[in-house]
Amino acid sequence: MSHSAKAEIERLREEIRRHNRLYFVEARPEISDLEFDKLIARLQQLEAQHPEYDSPDSPSKQVGGQPVEGFNTVAHRVPMLSIDNVYDESALEEFDARIRKLVPNENIEYTVEYKVDGVAMSVIYENGSLVQAVTRGDGTRGDEITSNARTIRGLPLVLHTKTPPPLIEVRGEAYIANSDFAALLAKQKESGQEAFANPRNTTAGAIKLLDPKLCAARRLRFLAHGNGFGEGIEFHNHMELLHTIREWGIPITPNVKVCPNIQTARDYAKHLAEEVHTLDFEVDGIVLKVNDFAQRQRMGRTSKSPRWVVAYKWEKYEATTQVDEIGVHVGKTGTLTPVAFLKPVLIAGSTISRASLHNADEIKRLGVEVGDWVVVEKAGKVIPHVLRVELHRRDGTQRPFHFPERCPECDTPVVRDENGVYIRCQNPNCPAQLRESLRYFASRSAMDIEGLGIKLVEQLTQTGLVKSISDVYRLKDHRDELIELERMGEKSVDNLLAGIEESKSRPLWRLITGLNIRHVGTRNAQVLADQFGLLDEIMKQTEETLAEVEDIGPVIAHSVHAFFHSEVGRGLVAELRKLGLHFGEPKKERPKAAPGKLEGKTVVVTGTLSRFTRDEIKELIHKHGGKAAGSVSKKTDFVVAGEEAGSKLDKARQLGVAVISEEELVKMLAPE
Repeated sequence: MSHSAKAEIERLREEIRRHNRLYFVEARPEISDLEFDKLIARLQQLEAQHPEYDSPDSPSKQVGGQPVEGFNTVAHRVPMLSIDNVYDESALEEFDARIRKLVPNENIEYTVEYKVDGVAMSVIYENGSLVQAVTRGDGTRGDEITSNARTIRGLPLVLHTKTPPPLIEVRGEAYIANSDFAALLAKQKESGQEAFANPRNTTAGAIKLLDPKLCAARRLRFLAHGNGFGEGIEFHNHMELLHTIREWGIPITPNVKVCPNIQTARDYAKHLAEEVHTLDFEVDGIVLKVNDFAQRQRMGRTSKSPRWVVAYKWEKYEATTQVDEIGVHVGKTGTLTPVAFLKPVLIAGSTISRASLHNADEIKRLGVEVGDWVVVEKAGKVIPHVLRVELHRRDGTQRPFHFPERCPECDTPVVRDENGVYIRCQNPNCPAQLRESLRYFASRSAMDIEGLGIKLVEQLTQTGLVKSISDVYRLKDHRDELIELERMGEKSVDNLLAGIEESKSRPLWRLITGLNIRHVGTRNAQVLADQFGLLDEIMKQTEETLAEVEDIGPVIAHSVHAFFHSEVGRGLVAELRKLGLHFGEPKKERPKAAPGKLEGKTVVVTGTLSRFTRDEIKELIHKHGGKAAGSVSKKTDFVVAGEEAGSKLDKARQLGVAVISEEELVKMLAPE
């Protein structure tokens, strides 16, 4: 019996470790929390019955041990230094320029990752077993919190490797997931306790609890992002380190990527900022690190910070408000996007009354219901998003939201993308898709048709005057019907028809943008137009030749190829051809442009302009041979400043970059 008990104990330990890895490291759990708790309970029962098989590395120990009298202060073998912060793109470029001087004529790769808003700590493994955990403290010395670290969910007590290094120090952030924090607040309400303020403070308090069982109840987690001291193992770069740590079973910060230069690193940082809503933990910035460890060594450090790393941070603003209703918006590609309509609340100087809930999976993850109180976050310039539900404020009046199985606009059954999170209406004639497609087609980013705004688009689609994009160019045959529409008179109609006629000669890239091809925005459209010259040339390309174009790649190539080989895409192009739209110029026949007045110059535009939209002035700069940059640096030739110009204007003055007005730019570019 004893032998079989030992075998079952070992089997349970291994199974629990596997499920921990699946849940915390790979994010693909196979069993429910209830089933997992049953495994833990069975293991604890067997270990209590057979103390001779007790082990300090058993996953059952992660529910907490005996209270400790206090924490010892220990020295870090390698200091845990702070990270320098920047708050705008120009400072990122300055960081890049600064470290390039330290390793001249070398390629520098950057890793880009989320900065978790938690509590910094290091965990030390000897021969694969967790032996010590230490808080950051003052960077030189920290508190030993090993007893509490052993309770952290997902942090392995034994590394998942048969060949562990003799010693390795892994550094990262302890944190509480937003979903766990919401559940914790609900439990506090039930027991009549005062609610915690926020996840970070709660994490910091839990780490310092003298009773590990109480710490375990806070359900702390850990994400690794680096290393300190080590013996018997060497890493060449950051991605190799993260890959190895993950293989050992330690969770790492998600969506880390290597970028070949500061420009792609900056763009990926923007992408991560836009995806903050997908996370179940709080972040307060994006961290850029030099990937190569040998380069890091040569770059060195200052007294406070390593020179090879920077945190691109933003100010975070939060407010609590109530969800009045949840609706669904049907977009131009048929995507059904749930939207939370909120009781208006002031966040960072602007009133927020709605927030996208993004997709059905996001609603499920948040657990949000109509009538819930929610915490809404606005981080920097990122669109406001729902951070978490205040479960402890539920009073029984809330009601679940059920995602529609049919399109709310045309009643067509909806379909989830294959291996994706988005649910779409498949009806190409859906009035909502037509309405949004028309609005986008006429927008300033695309065909720029003056007078064709959302209100008129709604009237045109409701009356049946426009049933497709090509119908816009047939409106000249319906002048009398247009005059009869609300808020439309003869002058308005004539201006509209003139604007529609004028749009026929727009540059090819504007037409490509307006065609509403998935993943294709203005920048990709310009690249395609510049590369191939004619729309017909683009339509002839294979996926492979499209993917070879710089800045296009396989995803956009697939989307472009699929559109121009679809019945809908080919039909629309044929209609627009008959109606006389400009399809570009043959590349070999296009006259070579004389050097523009901005040839080779980098221009930054800031503030509110009176004569141009932001897209229009960028197009003007591009037309005259210049590059419209998003941030000010020493490489900027001059800044065009409008009303209420802010930090970019200050930066230009600080760097001695020339500043001109909008009118001065117009005079500069005027024909001689």
